[in-house]
Amino acid sequence: MKTKHISFWIVAIAAFLLLAYSELAGGEESKTVLGPRNIPMADGADALIAGNGAEGVRLTLRGLEQAQGAHERKIGHANLCAGYVMIDKPLTALEHCNWVLERYPEHWRTYNNRALAYLRLERYAESEADIARGQELRPKSRKLKIAKGMLLDEIRTARPDVEMDERHNAMDEDSADDTGE
Repeated sequence: MKTKHISFWIVAIAAFLLLAYSELAGGEESKTVLGPRNIPMADGADALIAGNGAEGVRLTLRGLEQAQGAHERKIGHANLCAGYVMIDKPLTALEHCNWVLERYPEHWRTYNNRALAYLRLERYAESEADIARGQELRPKSRKLKIAKGMLLDEIRTARPDVEMDERHNAMDEDSADDTGE
């Protein structure tokens, strides 16, 4: 009985595969995409995520050469913006950030990355403006909060929270008297 059941499923699967093959051979295109269409772009993104900025930029530039459509170009330039910030080339990063924001002014991640490029260039007002705009678009973004913290670390000097009172100075004077100085 079990053998009949297994045989039925084998025949059913084979019939399905034969039908699918005949439809494909008959001219219908498959709508299934297996893996990324632009492999260098995808590999570049993976390298950037892994923290390898130089390799990410190299692969993304190659992927941008074969980009198909506006979406791939947007992602490529946005990733180059981030990658050039990673490898400390903020002026080049700005070119790619600006490319994206001129065409897609709602792309909050690019505001974050451009803010970091401005921060590297010590252009604090522009960095602050980009963080604010990014937070308008994505108020709960953890990345934008981190960028804001980095900006505040740069523009606010650390000051001690504890103030010493006169007793400390008096103790120093007393110890000088004890030593005969």
